[in-house]
Amino acid sequence: MNAKVEQLISPPPMQDASFDIWQTKYQLKTKTGAAVDQDINSTFDRAAKALSAVEEDGKREQYYKEFKWALENGAIPAGRILSNAGASEHKPATSTINCTVSGTVYDSMDDILLKNHEAGLTLKAGCGIGYEFSTLRPKGAYVAGAGATTSGPLSFMDIFDKMCFTVSSAGGRRGAQMATFDVHHPDVLDFVRAKREDARLRQFNLSLLITEDFISAVKNDGDWKLSFPVGADEIAEDNLDISDTSSFLFRNFPVKSGYITNNEGQVACRIYSTVKAKFIWDSIMTSTYDFAEPGFILIDKVNEMNNNWFCENIRATNPCGEQPLPPYGSCLLGSINLTKFVDRPFTDKASFNLKKYQKVIGIFTRMLDNVVEINGLPLIGQRNEINHKRRHGMGILGLGSTLTMMKMAYGSPKSIEFTEKVNREMAIEGWKQALSLSEEKGPAPIMEETFTIDEEMLLKRPEMRAEGYEIGDEIKGRVLHAKYSKYMQKIGEFEPKLIEALAEKGARFTHHTSIAPTGTISLSLANNASNGIEPSFAHHYARNIIREGKKTKEKVDVFSYELLAYRHYINANAMPFGTDDATKLPDYFISADEVTPKQHVDIQAAAQKWVDSSISKTANIPTEFPYEEFKDIYMYAYDSGLKGCTTFRFNPEAFQGVLVKESDLENTNYEFTLEDGSKVTVKGNEEIEYDGEIHSAANLFDALKEGTYGKY
Repeated sequence: MNAKVEQLISPPPMQDASFDIWQTKYQLKTKTGAAVDQDINSTFDRAAKALSAVEEDGKREQYYKEFKWALENGAIPAGRILSNAGASEHKPATSTINCTVSGTVYDSMDDILLKNHEAGLTLKAGCGIGYEFSTLRPKGAYVAGAGATTSGPLSFMDIFDKMCFTVSSAGGRRGAQMATFDVHHPDVLDFVRAKREDARLRQFNLSLLITEDFISAVKNDGDWKLSFPVGADEIAEDNLDISDTSSFLFRNFPVKSGYITNNEGQVACRIYSTVKAKFIWDSIMTSTYDFAEPGFILIDKVNEMNNNWFCENIRATNPCGEQPLPPYGSCLLGSINLTKFVDRPFTDKASFNLKKYQKVIGIFTRMLDNVVEINGLPLIGQRNEINHKRRHGMGILGLGSTLTMMKMAYGSPKSIEFTEKVNREMAIEGWKQALSLSEEKGPAPIMEETFTIDEEMLLKRPEMRAEGYEIGDEIKGRVLHAKYSKYMQKIGEFEPKLIEALAEKGARFTHHTSIAPTGTISLSLANNASNGIEPSFAHHYARNIIREGKKTKEKVDVFSYELLAYRHYINANAMPFGTDDATKLPDYFISADEVTPKQHVDIQAAAQKWVDSSISKTANIPTEFPYEEFKDIYMYAYDSGLKGCTTFRFNPEAFQGVLVKESDLENTNYEFTLEDGSKVTVKGNEEIEYDGEIHSAANLFDALKEGTYGKY
């Protein structure tokens, strides 16, 4: 078959579930519900016009056409851009930014309530938000102004949780929050176990900030001292001896004001208790095994590899973890659908169109950079951050589907090599565009800012001292970014002249890549191509979606994109679990639970080498997976250089996932207690009529248990 004929083959038709999600999430409508976007092409057209409108007058038509072409050929801006770009006439108070992090939550009632207020405005604008709560003193600590003890960080998290649920219910879109918590904090075990209580903190994802010294203590079976800063006033009033190492220590802490610091910038902390590091580690692993949380952020690695290492101390991420951000940090997202670049799928001649891929990356980089000009963020701190640094996070989606279309098994050596290649190409092409855009429009303002070298900077980058830099010297942000960022140094191994030019002229933005989970845009606009860098969850399964006006989540049947494509191009009768030649799928059709945990980590590690922010990835673990083997996954992730790790093991006693397999539902029994006290047991996939509606048993049970019934 020649290339000209191949181009005429139509793609697989969009499945009903995908079209339905587009209508629900991204189709622009008037306040009366009348459609403004008539079809998906209209949504792309609206976004292309809005993003090209920020260009100079004589260039708008050219870039409108280029942007529209890129959108039709795999570029998919994140949901806030697709939903809100060009929609100001109908939604004037919404943002095009997916990711934000709160300002530092200081240890005072005034500031806690201020940050809750700011978070409400941020969620109302459609943005997700992350916070660190380990800046708040532990439960039982004395509060001098109140003459009483505090109830601790988790009780204040409950306030943010209720606020988020209220705002998201009113706005029709589920609010998204991330809470991070330092492993040094005395209340760390309460944080680890927080979600064991039904309905608690369900508007949060939870992640621990894991440090190098904690990992070392776990590996060496050492003691772990749980501590929290002691105020300078208290030290003076009570004449405390902070040199007493049995009662006090110095450690890194994000807040310095009001505390005593040493020469390295570490803060004096009171030791509350000492436990074995392995005890905390095992508690984390047990909770993660049973409840899929907390996640695991290797915060020292995050800061070590941060392109803005010289001016940021990152302590929190966006809700899904792919964007570690400083206080008030903001970032916009977009993903490229890799399935769009597979030629001759499912054949021995299957190939990836690298030239077309590079072209889409180049155009999409300009598109995402333009989003900064129409960010719509509600807080001045957020707007200052995004305008000063111009962060964006371009990533990929459909990796699992693409590997299948190219006859590669997910997790195999060839698939790992391919994963690294597509992410490396995205990185290098993106930084070429960073230089080109800087030459045309000017660099991000931070690149022209002058920084004064201090001891902390030289400790982080000893090569600067070796090159003759001294404390008090002044240096431009563009040099610190291009020459001394450890990530940019890796780019320099492939493109040394590019790095020299970026150090001289400055980049248009400080960060370029980030791999998001892409759940909704994958399902809708990519016709259920696999999420982000994940394998397909399964090839025929159910997805639980929130439907406006429905009292529980609705179970919707979906097919993986690769199954649709295989049925479209190769065998219309093929189905998962087919046993005869007429229906059987090839053995390279792999789903998430057939991938080993180490293979999940290997794929993530291959991508992370070339991703300057982070990656949202979940290793799906079979329900029966042995706990002892499970515990090793997180240490393997650390040893592999990851910035974070998250796992999910189906546990119907704890919760319903967003994605569920029919076999899991069929094998799970749910017990309901009726008004007369009698009990009835049904399978998870059975339908139940309750309160005038039909619900799946699993979703009804979950909604009643979690207190969300009728509140979506």
